[in-house]
Amino acid sequence: MANQAPAEFIHVPAPDHPGWYTWQLADDTRFQPVVMGPMLVRPEEGNTARTRMFPQLHHSNARGSIHGGVTMSLIDIALFATLATVLGGDAPRSMTLDLSTQFVGAGQLGSPIDAVSEILRETRRLVFLRGKVEQDGALIAAYSATIRKPSSR
Repeated sequence: MANQAPAEFIHVPAPDHPGWYTWQLADDTRFQPVVMGPMLVRPEEGNTARTRMFPQLHHSNARGSIHGGVTMSLIDIALFATLATVLGGDAPRSMTLDLSTQFVGAGQLGSPIDAVSEILRETRRLVFLRGKVEQDGALIAAYSATIRKPSSR
């Protein structure tokens, strides 16, 4: 299969969520819209952004909690939403180099779940981030990650 061009994001004010912006792929056949569903992002104080998803039944595990893989997908998507929101970076052409996640609780269906990501440092090619996943004030996970920005080639 030939390499596809990076997908474009729809990142505009969300009409039903004041202060939030959409974070959706224009191509609704890819992973994020098909698996994760609608997502939002908003800038917060400092070098921080909050990315939100709305868990549904298909996001649950056998226990009825949000599946850990869904939580990790939220985190990975939030890294790029933060890059674009805070730095105006080229999210579609950037890539995750590492992601360390510590699960400390279980997310539940029926309430939005947020990944709050903070940019710690930016170099010419790398962005270092850390964050937490929370739901209704409860901590679900903590994480740290490194993103590689695209080369100028």
